[in-house]
Order: sequence, then structure tokens, then C-alpha cells
Amino acid sequence: MNQIKESGFTLIELLIVIVILGLLMSLVAPTMFSKVGSTKTKTAAVQMEMIATALDTYRLDLGDYPIKLNELRSSAKPSWDGPYLPKDVPLDPWNNPYIYTVPGENGQPYSMLSYGKDGIAAGEGENADVVYQ
Repeated sequence: MNQIKESGFTLIELLIVIVILGLLMSLVAPTMFSKVGSTKTKTAAVQMEMIATALDTYRLDLGDYPIKLNELRSSAKPSWDGPYLPKDVPLDPWNNPYIYTVPGENGQPYSMLSYGKDGIAAGEGENADVVYQ
């Protein structure tokens, strides 16, 4: 008699692999998802840096900072040589507008910040304010 050996995985082997994958995911997933908040904070800081560069260019052309960030995209002022941003002023990573005030605090020409995930001043962790310095 010729016996043909069938190859493949048994049900027990498949269950063991599924359990191992589940254990690995339970260890890795919390670490990966905790990085999402810090990534959004870093994104807000980078976006504010980009906006600050556009604000400085605007000031060089017109002699003063704009009253509103939308003036970086369009303005009827003489000497305006924009647009100073390639697209509309971005929202922060939590889909809220950046808070921009002229003049800024502590003698600064302007201030710019994002209130974080909760959209409310102050907070901790992901809810902390991201301030452009």
C-alpha cells in the first residue's frame, strides 16, 4: 500500500498561531496608539512653524504682520506679493483653527497657539496647549 502524506496545518497549530498573534498585538497596540497624541502635537508645532515663516515673509513685504491669518492667502493691500501660503490656512490636527493674535503676549509681535485635543485653554497630555514660541 502506498500512503500519501498530506501536508498542511492542523487545527491546533492554527489556534496556537492565532493566540500568539493576539498576545503580540495586545503588547504592541497600546504602545503604537499612545504615539498618536504626540504625533499630533508635533504636527501642530510644524504647521505653526510653516505659518510663522509665511508671516515673516508677509511682514517683510508689507512692513507689519497681518491682523488675520487669511491675509496670507489674499489681500487688497498695496505691496501685497502673495499668496504666502500654497493652500488655505490649515486647521490644527484636531480640526480647530489656530489662535492668532496681534500684538502677541510679552511684547511679541504676534502669538499663535492651538488648544490641543479638547479645544479648551490649558490642559495636560493631549489636551495641553501647543504654543508657538
